[in-house]
Amino acid sequence: MSASTHSLSDRQLREVEYHRAHAASLKARGVEVAYDLLSPHRRRWWNASWAMYTRLLEADLRGKNVLVAGCGLGEDAIRLARMGAHVSGFDLSPDMLAVAAELARREGVNVAFDRMPAERLGYDDGVFDCIVARDILHHVDITPAMRELARVAAAGALFVANEVYSHSFTDRIRRTRLVTRRLYPRLVDHVYQGAKPYITEDERKLNQSDLRLIQAHLTDWRCEYFSCLVMRLVPPTWTNTAKFDRLMLKALGPAAGLLAGRVILTGYMSAGRKAAGGMVTRPFA
Repeated sequence: MSASTHSLSDRQLREVEYHRAHAASLKARGVEVAYDLLSPHRRRWWNASWAMYTRLLEADLRGKNVLVAGCGLGEDAIRLARMGAHVSGFDLSPDMLAVAAELARREGVNVAFDRMPAERLGYDDGVFDCIVARDILHHVDITPAMRELARVAAAGALFVANEVYSHSFTDRIRRTRLVTRRLYPRLVDHVYQGAKPYITEDERKLNQSDLRLIQAHLTDWRCEYFSCLVMRLVPPTWTNTAKFDRLMLKALGPAAGLLAGRVILTGYMSAGRKAAGGMVTRPFA
């Protein structure tokens, strides 16, 4: 299954072009898969990536059909395969998928990689027990993408998203002239420590309205907020600041959504709900 470049929008074509160069850069310097995220010991509760994998480890995905949306270079897909899942991953970039396929081969795992846009998936209805979306939903048209993800999800499938986020109020502040022209250029060098930020031309952070569009497809959903300070004012290597950051946002409860820079959204896909009684069969309940 693949997407013809003739059927892609201008935005999608720009994404493909950006990731052509990005994939070449990754290939040149080499790619390694970090498996410490799967360790059952000494979990880094303050880190969003670790928190995402805590949810996935709790689900016990062995033997389950798992879809990784916007799989990129395939790290998440490979880790999930190591966890015993039957994994499929799709992405818009053929260059990133080529890196992912080679990495999976090198790591000795079987992952079914396909090229397609999130808004138009080639999978059959109701085939996936779990869908993982990390840093992909802020690149896509959420309404058709979520409709498609709901279509290919089995009844009560687990959904886990880990996305960059900014409430519309704080985003307005971020876009002021003072921030964009004076503060941001200085902070970029400090936060990314001299590296070039991995930010494409058309991406934008999810906001609270986007979250509501996603939540409309879920039952029993919950949001966990991260990164008020980390990746905005300080690099993630400042561990004590990251711990304070996470504890502060956790203490704020729902109000954390005003300040956070990243969100983990988990829930169960409601597309498979039975007509009688409105009950959902959950593979992981």
